[in-house]
Amino acid sequence: MSAQHGDAVDAIIGQWAAVRPDLDTRAMEVFGRIFRLSRTMGDRMEKAYAPHGISRGEFDVLATLRRSGEPYALSPRQLSATLMLTTGGMTGRLDKLERAALLRRSPDPHDRRGLHVTLTEKGLHVIDEAVRAGLAVQTAALSTLDEERAGQLADLLRELLTGTQGSEH
Repeated sequence: MSAQHGDAVDAIIGQWAAVRPDLDTRAMEVFGRIFRLSRTMGDRMEKAYAPHGISRGEFDVLATLRRSGEPYALSPRQLSATLMLTTGGMTGRLDKLERAALLRRSPDPHDRRGLHVTLTEKGLHVIDEAVRAGLAVQTAALSTLDEERAGQLADLLRELLTGTQGSEH
């Protein structure tokens, strides 16, 4: 729907206005759209990654390793911290990616108790293709805005995210 005709959030806001005209629903308008956009784009990203044999969560692990630069290796603890995952959640993802030969775990030469997680050549190829596919989906979605408005939206979302991080309200 176009902005002139309203969207599902506008309908919800209208319902609230009818039964609770005393409420200021401005925050609901913003976050309702962010939540819906997140769900829609999450589904699209999942579809973009599927042909590469990975899920969004697995993409995140491979992308984190790729962004770390050569030799594309991090400890499981570093990965967990970056992805905000428990060690159990991380282990499951690493197991699946290792079985698919997209990464390998090896002993840390500087710490007998530690491990290194490293992208394989196959993993490097998969993440490079998957990131290209994901960016194409995101770029297509963003094409509904001109460059200036897309930049303004990015700036506003950065400001909102920065202002809410660490806040427990």
